[in-house]
Parts: sequence; structure tokens; C-alpha cells
Amino acid sequence: MFKNAIVKTPCKNIANGLSEAKLGIPDFERALEQHKNYIKALESCGLSVLILDPDDNFPDSTFIEDACLVTPKCAVITNPGAASRKKEAQKIAKTIQSLDRPFEFIKEPGTLDAGDVMMVENHYYVGLSQRTNQQGADQLNDILKNYGMTSSVVTLDTMLHLKTGVSYLENNNLLAFGELVSKPEFIKFNIIEVDEDEGYAANSVWINDFVLVPTGFPKTFEKIKAAGYKPIEVDVFEFRKLDGGLSCLSLRY
Repeated sequence: MFKNAIVKTPCKNIANGLSEAKLGIPDFERALEQHKNYIKALESCGLSVLILDPDDNFPDSTFIEDACLVTPKCAVITNPGAASRKKEAQKIAKTIQSLDRPFEFIKEPGTLDAGDVMMVENHYYVGLSQRTNQQGADQLNDILKNYGMTSSVVTLDTMLHLKTGVSYLENNNLLAFGELVSKPEFIKFNIIEVDEDEGYAANSVWINDFVLVPTGFPKTFEKIKAAGYKPIEVDVFEFRKLDGGLSCLSLRY
């Protein structure tokens, strides 16, 4: 069960964030409103939410998940793969130091975006992507082993991040899309397959038996509901324009 979340308010320069989505320029005021509603959704799942101030120096910094991995035993400050985001991780370190757990760092030449890391109980799947390399995955594996946890890698061909296309919903259920549906690493799971036209919804978030689902994907919503969860729709379209999803917008622990 999760008790807490950390989010970072979108900055005025959000329109300058990294994007391959080609869905238009994000509207700052709408992004702020959607972010406030996202916080309300987290709170409705029983989380206490710490809200960090915006930072105009880092357009992508609202996607706080990439900068840090918080596990039950330690926190890991990442080294993001995009050059423009590397100092985001250094900034978040000051906040993470206040948590009740030790913290570690991913260092060059390793790169790691925590959007490539999916927790399944005591094991962590790490996507090898444009943003996360083998050296970063190896460093994370060594860190996790020191705290009694394990990890393994999943090679990505088309996904930006691992959690772009897969989400663990607990109870051995895996929401998956595209290349990740048939990955041998996930053969032991019950796969809830996301239809091709709703691929964005593969990035949904389990929180204490609720599942946050992006607005506008009714088939995925119904599949999650049929699996016994309590889905909550959250509109994050302005963040989708920057390749961001529901998990990207918070650290949950």
C-alpha cells in the first residue's frame, strides 16, 4: 500500500519540453488545472501529497518520476538520458534527503530514467531504451541487491519508456500494449491487453486498489474494471503532448 506522493507543479516553460507526440503545444493554464485534478485523484486514493514548486529552468520537470526511484528500502537519484534533464535529478535530491530511507545515485556513464523501471513486489524490471542504458541498469541492479531486492532488463524497440507500454496492477495482473504484450519476461503474468487504438492508456497507475486511467480510453477503463479494480479517469491530455503519462507525474511510496 502507498501512503505518500510527491509531485512538481508544471512550470511556465512547459511548452518547451521534449516531445515526439506531435499533438500540439501544451496549454500552460490547462496543464495547471489538470495537474490540480491529478493531485485530487492521488488524494482520493488515500495518499498524502507533497507539492513541489515549479522550476522554469526545466520544462520537463513536472515529470518527476524520471528523476528518482523510491523503493521501500532506499531512494535512487537517477541520471536521466536526455541532456536537458540531468540537473533535474540533482535538484530532487534535496527533497529526497528528507525521506526516511537512505539514498543512492546513478552515475555516468550510466543513464537511467525511472519511467523505465517497473516494481513488481521485490523485483524491478528495467527497460533498456533511448533514455536508459545497460550501465545505468547495472548500477541500479547493484544498488537494489545491496538492499535485498532484485532486477532484470527488458529490451525496448519502439517504446520511449518501459512504463509507456506496461503497468503492473498488482495481483499478478499486467496491463500491456504493443511489443510488451508478448515479451517472454512477462509470460508469468495475466496480461490485460490494451487495444492498439488505446495504447496511451497502458500507462495507468495502481494505487491502493484504485487504478488511475487517462480520460478518453473507454475500452481500457472497462477492462480494468472487469478485472476487479476501481478505475478513476484523470485528464492528462496536456501532458500527453509532451510524451508524459499518469505515472510520470508523481513519486509514490
